[in-house]
Amino acid sequence: MNMTTTMMMMGRRSSRVVEVTAYKLKEASSWWEEVNKSEVWQDRIFHLLAALYALVAAVAIIQLVRIQLRVPEYGWTTQKVFHFLNFLVNGVRCLVFIFRRAIQRMHPEILQHILLDLPSLAFFTTYALLVLFWAEIYYQARAVSTDGLRPSFFTINAIIYAIQLAMWLVLWWKNIPVVIILSKMFFAGVSLFAALGFLLYGGRSAICYICFFI
Repeated sequence: MNMTTTMMMMGRRSSRVVEVTAYKLKEASSWWEEVNKSEVWQDRIFHLLAALYALVAAVAIIQLVRIQLRVPEYGWTTQKVFHFLNFLVNGVRCLVFIFRRAIQRMHPEILQHILLDLPSLAFFTTYALLVLFWAEIYYQARAVSTDGLRPSFFTINAIIYAIQLAMWLVLWWKNIPVVIILSKMFFAGVSLFAALGFLLYGGRSAICYICFFI
């Protein structure tokens, strides 16, 4: 068998591999199109997500009750507020997924935006509160004043809620597609901001915790 014949055979094999791969990708794409257009599949996915959010909400409320029973003499500590907000966020998201069809038919349309966006705002507040908790631990461990942390937390949340409220009012006045896009970008930026704080103070607190035991 000469070199030319060998190369021809390898070329045919490669061509078959490409054809099989393309066929499988096309088959997967058609399956996804079928799922995406099927209301039955959509309802199943919505109900699965609702069940997962309900599970997280149940864990949060159980933790809140356990803490309250263990230390009833303390009021609403940061830890209790965190678990309560976690329960609230995931409970609302669970209901949104259960009643997704009904929400999509709500009028005026601004009610849809509020019901779908409000859990995201509460989610930001929940994890900003966790960042505040870690930041307080970190600065207290370094003997640094934490007096400015809580006012900063409330100020940042007030600004974010005010911006989102302004967008809702604009959408209530007129359904402008650009404002909807800006609202989604705003939520993406807010989530990124929360994630950066999460990594920064979560990482610092973890390092302090490790150094304490070393």
